[in-house]
Amino acid sequence: MKYKGSCHCGRVAYEVEGTVDTALSCNCSICRRKGSLLWFTARENLRLTTPEENASTYEFNKHLVKHRFCPTCGIHPYSEGILPDVKAVAAINLRCLEDFDLDSVPVKHFNGRHL
Repeated sequence: MKYKGSCHCGRVAYEVEGTVDTALSCNCSICRRKGSLLWFTARENLRLTTPEENASTYEFNKHLVKHRFCPTCGIHPYSEGILPDVKAVAAINLRCLEDFDLDSVPVKHFNGRHL
């Protein structure tokens, strides 16, 4: 399945392919504040439809995840990182996908606060 997603103003937009079978709700210091529901997929499944430089990046702690956000509207549509097995991943904020039914997938809760 192919999905389209973006920030609120559309300055940061993308397409992503894959099967969304679950959402992750994390309670770490940043995810808790953003309120995003995440779906993890291989980075190669994510294709930006706006220039990469349209998004700003925030990194903290070990700087393993690039939290991408729009500097205009402030929305965080996706993040990028590398898993321990050296696979590039994208964490898609399901709340930023067009015409996606959030109630269609189960939500798993992850205790990121205790990492």
